[in-house]
Amino acid sequence: MRINITGKNIDVTAALKQMVEKKLGKLERFFRPETPVNVVLSVDGYRQICEVTIPFSGVVLRGEVSTDDMYASIDEVLEVLERQIRRHRTKLAKRFRGGETPELPAWADEDDGDEEAADGPKIVRTKRFAIKPLLLDEAALQMQLLGHDFFVFLNADTEEVNVIYKRKDGNLGLIEPTFDDDDE
Repeated sequence: MRINITGKNIDVTAALKQMVEKKLGKLERFFRPETPVNVVLSVDGYRQICEVTIPFSGVVLRGEVSTDDMYASIDEVLEVLERQIRRHRTKLAKRFRGGETPELPAWADEDDGDEEAADGPKIVRTKRFAIKPLLLDEAALQMQLLGHDFFVFLNADTEEVNVIYKRKDGNLGLIEPTFDDDDE
């Protein structure tokens, strides 16, 4: 694994870097050597936050933990990632028997940087991602892996952009846009 460690509002000391590499080294058996692992250590007031994102074979694992101690945050984020791997390893194996998982969209954050004042809510962040065709159950799995409440994807069956989302009752919903040319 290629571990990339960055800090926000914190100097990443050699001890912190060594701790992160040691802890995440326990996950090496699950990933190829070239798999990128992005670690962001940040401080927000009293909160010490450790965020780890691992995109591999088209799937994105993500864990974020906030405690009052950075070393505890690093320990806990490892537990979060191990739980995700255990929970989804069998699902992925069943779904994609005999081969590797197909490449799914990987989120890429990009700050908008536009500070114009506007009336009402304004867009403060833009996310861009590569969109690839997915079956409905693959999109639901990817949403669950990311820990999001919704997921935008290209439906492999209809070849249209759809949104799958978690409903308050615990079930999933699907938004399928239609484009009517006859709006008169």
